[in-house]
Amino acid sequence: MTSRNFARMGGIAMTTALLAGVAAPAMAGSFYVQEQSTRGQGRANAGVGADKGVQSLWWNPAAIAGTQREVYLGAHGLILDSDVDNTGSTLTYNVPVPGVGVVSRSAPVNGDPHVHDVVESGIVPNFAVSMPIGDRFNVGLAVQAPYNFTTKYLPDDFARYDALTSELRSANVSLVAAMTVTDWLDLGVGFDAQYAKATLSSALPNVPIPAVLSPAYVVSPSTDGRNQLEGDGWDYGWNAGAQMHFGKLDLGLSYRSKIEHELEGSVNISGLTGVLAGANVSTDGGASFTTPWYATVSARYAVNDRLTLNAQVNQIGWSEFDAIRVAYTGGGSTIVQDYDDVTTGAIGFDYKIDPSMTFRAGLGYDPTPTPDDHRTARIPDGDRWLYAAGLSKTIGNMTFDGAVTYIDIDTATINDTRDVYGNGLVISNLRGEAQGSGVGFSLGATWNF
Repeated sequence: MTSRNFARMGGIAMTTALLAGVAAPAMAGSFYVQEQSTRGQGRANAGVGADKGVQSLWWNPAAIAGTQREVYLGAHGLILDSDVDNTGSTLTYNVPVPGVGVVSRSAPVNGDPHVHDVVESGIVPNFAVSMPIGDRFNVGLAVQAPYNFTTKYLPDDFARYDALTSELRSANVSLVAAMTVTDWLDLGVGFDAQYAKATLSSALPNVPIPAVLSPAYVVSPSTDGRNQLEGDGWDYGWNAGAQMHFGKLDLGLSYRSKIEHELEGSVNISGLTGVLAGANVSTDGGASFTTPWYATVSARYAVNDRLTLNAQVNQIGWSEFDAIRVAYTGGGSTIVQDYDDVTTGAIGFDYKIDPSMTFRAGLGYDPTPTPDDHRTARIPDGDRWLYAAGLSKTIGNMTFDGAVTYIDIDTATINDTRDVYGNGLVISNLRGEAQGSGVGFSLGATWNF
C-alpha cells in the first residue's frame, strides 16, 4: 500500500539538489544546474567547452591543458518568480462497501489554488584549481553542484499530495588530468565522485467513510497524513574531452557519463487512519535512479583581436532517467519517469574593450526533458530561453568576472494521474499550470600564478 507513494518520494529525492547547505534552484532544464563558469555564464555558456582555463572544467577536462596554475571561485544566484495554479485537481476514491461493491467518487481538492514562489531563490558556489606538471601535463580539481532544485508547498496548498518540501544537497568532486598532445590537440579525462542528501515530504489522503462520499464532498487538508523520506549516498562517474586549435578557430568535444545513484535512509509515514492505519511506518529505505549523460560540441572563432564569436550544442541523455526503483523493509516498487533526451544550444560573443576588460553576451535555449504526461508539482518545469551578459576585468594576476542572466520560462501544463497507494483505492488527478521567470547573477574570481 505504501510502496508506490514511497517510490514517488524517492524519485523526487534525485530531482532536487543543493550544495553545502546553500539553497538554489536549477537554472537549466529540469533539475540540472549548468552555471559552472561565471565567464561562460556571461554568454549563456556559448563556447565554454572550447574555452581555456579552470572555469571550463565542468564542460571539458581538456580545457586546462597547456595552462598555468589557476584557482577559481564562483557563486551563482537566482531570484525567481514562480507560480503554480490549480486547474481542477481531484481525488478519486474507490472504496469497497460490503454488500454493495466498490463505491467510486471524485472529489475536488480543497486548499490554496494559487501557489506563489514555489521554487526557492538562492545561491550555489563552485571551485576549481589546476596546475601544470612538466611541459605537457596538467592536473585539476573541481567542486560543483550539477543538480539542484528546491520547491516548497504549504500543507493547505492544492498540490500537497504531490509535494510539500523537496530539498536535496549535492556536491560533485572532479579529479582531472589533461595533456597537450600536439600544438593543435589537447586531451583530458576526469573522475567524478558525487554526493547527494535528500529530505522530502508530501501529504497523504485518508479515505472517508462511504457515507461521506456525497457529490458535495471536498478533500480537506485537516484529514491528511504525511510521508517523509530522508537519504544520502556517494556515487561515481567519468568524463573525457578534446580541444582542437586551428589558428583563429578553437573546437571542443566532450562527454560526461551518466551516474547511477542510490540513496539510503529512512521513510516515515504517519497520520493515516481507518483502512489505511496499518500503512503507518518508520523504517529503512532507499531509491535508485540514473542521471543523464552529456555530449558537447563547442566552438570559438576570433574574428579579430577584439571580437570572438562563440557557439555550443549539448545533447543531454535525460532518457537515462527512465524510472525510480525503490526498496524498503517489507516491499519495493518502480515508478516510470520517461524523461526525453534534449538538445540545448547557445550563441554569444566576447568583445575586448581594452587589454584588461572584456564584455560578453549570449542567447541560450534549454528545452525541458519532462514529458507533458509526467510533469508534477515537484518540478513544474517548462522550456527556457536565457538572455545573458557579462564583464571581465583583469588586475595584475587576478581576473574578476560578473554576469547576469534573464530566464524566460514557458508556461507548462501539469497533468499527472497516479495511484497514490498502488492498490486503486485513491487516484490523484493533479491538474495545474506553472509559469515563471528569473534573474540570475554570477560572480567569480580567477587567480593565475
